[in-house]
Amino acid sequence: MNTLTQILRGLLFFTLAILGMAMAFIFMVSTAIALAVLYTIAKIKGRPFGVRAYWAARRKPASRTRPFDNNDVIDVEMREIP
Repeated sequence: MNTLTQILRGLLFFTLAILGMAMAFIFMVSTAIALAVLYTIAKIKGRPFGVRAYWAARRKPASRTRPFDNNDVIDVEMREIP
């Protein structure tokens, strides 16, 4: 009986391992497809594709120095918390 339990446990482990590897493979393939699509779109639009270009675009200074210079806030509600 103990041998049968060990065999079933081993089969279950092997099945879960195979399913995990299949899911990881699917994830890697879908990531590669997504990167290929993003690369193609960037090349069509004439933009650089890469980490350096992304960080350069993100680190550009904002056009306004203070966020509320042009009266963006229209209505403010305040409550006192006892």
